[in-house]
Amino acid sequence: QVQLVESGGGLVQPGGSLRLSCAASGFTISNYAMSWHRQAPGKERESVAVISSAGGTNYDDSVKGRFTISRDNAKNAVYLQMNSLNPEDTAVYYCSAERTVVGLRSKYWGQGTQVTVSS
Repeated sequence: QVQLVESGGGLVQPGGSLRLSCAASGFTISNYAMSWHRQAPGKERESVAVISSAGGTNYDDSVKGRFTISRDNAKNAVYLQMNSLNPEDTAVYYCSAERTVVGLRSKYWGQGTQVTVSS
């Protein structure tokens, strides 16, 4: 059974840091692009960061210089280090895995983890 399970969310004060983890099971992430997304109340889900199977990264402008995405294929996991958090970062954070093979697209989602930035 394919699963992505996020962890590491919680309540943090402005300026603080959190490290999110996403553990995959039922498949191997090494051939997948892994991403973190977030959805704030009343807003659409947005992409935050992506790391390709080759290790290349891309970030939304709102988190550049503050967030770092990384992957550990040996542990079948992806991480999001979040620094200098501000209240606008409050959202449910989701990880996803995606690949396209011979025109067939596969995409999996986790259930999300809540991040709340508040004093």
